[in-house]
Amino acid sequence: MGDRGTLPAAELELQNALKGGRIAGRVSIPDEKAATLVQPEGRDWRAFRNDTLHWVGAIAVLGMLALLALFFLVRGRIRIHNGWSGRTMVRFNFFERMNHWMTASSFIVLALSGLNLTFGRSLIRPLIGPEAFTALADWGKIAHNFLAFPFTVGLLVMLLIWARDNLPNKLDWVWLKNGGGFIGGAHPQAGRFNAGQKGIFWITVLGGGVVAVSGFLLMFPFFLLDIAGQQWGHMVHGTLSMLLIAVMLAHIYIGSLGMEGGFSAMGSGRVDYNWAREHHGLWVDDELKRAHEAVQPEAAARPAGAD
Repeated sequence: MGDRGTLPAAELELQNALKGGRIAGRVSIPDEKAATLVQPEGRDWRAFRNDTLHWVGAIAVLGMLALLALFFLVRGRIRIHNGWSGRTMVRFNFFERMNHWMTASSFIVLALSGLNLTFGRSLIRPLIGPEAFTALADWGKIAHNFLAFPFTVGLLVMLLIWARDNLPNKLDWVWLKNGGGFIGGAHPQAGRFNAGQKGIFWITVLGGGVVAVSGFLLMFPFFLLDIAGQQWGHMVHGTLSMLLIAVMLAHIYIGSLGMEGGFSAMGSGRVDYNWAREHHGLWVDDELKRAHEAVQPEAAARPAGAD
């Protein structure tokens, strides 16, 4: 084998390309991207797709499930301290619940189909066989693409109707210092949404928004991004999706099994008065004041002590 001074020009070109990590040829079609055969970023992306994302998903999703199971075993279900009152009040109206369930149901299908794209080949394919898995993956991909639209619309509506009630205030720090009632028996005062719910809201709206935008960029490849941008878009989309799934598992747990009386808020839209008083006492005061003013507007407007 000769030294570099005697190597043919083509072989020298190949060695130089290999050193840079990128191998490209020449094409006669308009799409110049097709000339790239190997790129170092592609190898990095493949390593993320086949290894790193699996670890991120496993730690986030399985770790959250383990933490919730442990918390339930130690803390149990959070009961209504004074028991059911038999009286209810409206927590969420029909439009709010409809938008919530549209967004939630879309997210569940998006999460399951995304998990299948990530883990299905190694976990589900051996169980159901290649033909069934191919059909499942194809339908999952179609559902994933189409349900991205109602999910995004739901996020935007949530931002419009709930952002004002989810702005941080000084009571949130008090709520956090007291463990939000999850640690110990105290129920710190809160308005319509407590600090925990506000955190869930902003994680959902902002994190879900980034997931949606990155997903649309992947759905329409090379519309705005080149191949490197597509790879980064997938890494952002996959990582945030796994983290969002973990957060939503905690949200589902608290709203169903974890807290007595919590599910009815998004079920029927009405909650027990004692539940509302314990968890959102300031909101109850505001609602009672608003109802009193609606029933007796003249008396509410009259100064105290006036005849």
